[in-house]
Amino acid sequence: MAAGKLNVAVVGSSGYTGGELLRILLRHPRVAVTAVTSERSAGQPIASIFPNLAGLTPLICEPLDPAKIATKAEVVFLALPHVTAQEAAYRFHALGRKVVDLSADYRITDPAVYEKWYEHGHRYPALLTEAVYGLPELYRERIEKASLIANPGCYPTSAILGLAPLVRGGMIDLESIIIDAKSGVSGAGRSPTLAHHFPEVNEGLMAYKIGTHRHTPEIEQELSALAGKGVIVSFTPHLIPMNRGILTTIYARLTKFIDTAELRARFEEAYRNEPFLRLLPPGQVPNVRHVRGSNFCDIGVTADPRTGRAVIVTVIDNLVKGAAGQAVQNMNLMARFEETEGLLSAGLFP
Repeated sequence: MAAGKLNVAVVGSSGYTGGELLRILLRHPRVAVTAVTSERSAGQPIASIFPNLAGLTPLICEPLDPAKIATKAEVVFLALPHVTAQEAAYRFHALGRKVVDLSADYRITDPAVYEKWYEHGHRYPALLTEAVYGLPELYRERIEKASLIANPGCYPTSAILGLAPLVRGGMIDLESIIIDAKSGVSGAGRSPTLAHHFPEVNEGLMAYKIGTHRHTPEIEQELSALAGKGVIVSFTPHLIPMNRGILTTIYARLTKFIDTAELRARFEEAYRNEPFLRLLPPGQVPNVRHVRGSNFCDIGVTADPRTGRAVIVTVIDNLVKGAAGQAVQNMNLMARFEETEGLLSAGLFP
């Protein structure tokens, strides 16, 4: 560590996730950002791409050269598109650098499942077996020892955190899980497409990729691991006209009916020591506004006596707990820093 700080690089820094990583890392007291890359914006100051970073860093975007970047950084964050990240993660790992990959390339443990959903083969199945799924609430001890972290997707983070206590405790019928999630437009990335232009999104609300969204196998993989057997879910994402945030409503039939107080007590027991999970008081439901810009996941739980179902509502910022913030949380664990370091000070947006 140079000057007592951990040197880190952000590869693929010009997208929304790259910008959020820099917003957090440049204020992290134990980190020095020593390199940023962007093929499209090479030669430009990163602060010209993200004016909110003006005065915080003089870094210039450079092309991706793993051998060169590895001389500058001990930890590399990959904010690259799916498939592209496969090679970058392999090369940085081979150079002895710790990697936090924010793409989906190392999340799916079965290469055949990855190929089916992402329509591209996995070139490094041996490295895939070394990757640790980076959801600290489930895999904290493994993350601490890992050299390659597969940072979870935004929808899976919101869904898995809402379901983990129910699945692990055998409290629900595993064939009854319905996940209804609504995301802000930033979840589609920064590259413009017609479907995400303001006139197309504003004053609208639409479901998309029903039964075919690529985050489905990620959710099912982690729930199956918790259950000890295969789990299939109904997952429907929606696009909502706001910049950022995800609200996920989960429905599942309880195996034995309990009231809301007992259901909440089960969640409280499961998440008592989790620094970024906030279980709301009885009768309150989460609002995406209250987690905007933060690494928190807020959870509200209800046991519906009429239907015998548990109804769980979670909210996260898709760019923070759903991406960059969780990546920094993982880095903190890998570096044996305080897990909340640099994340509470990142603050909430108004």
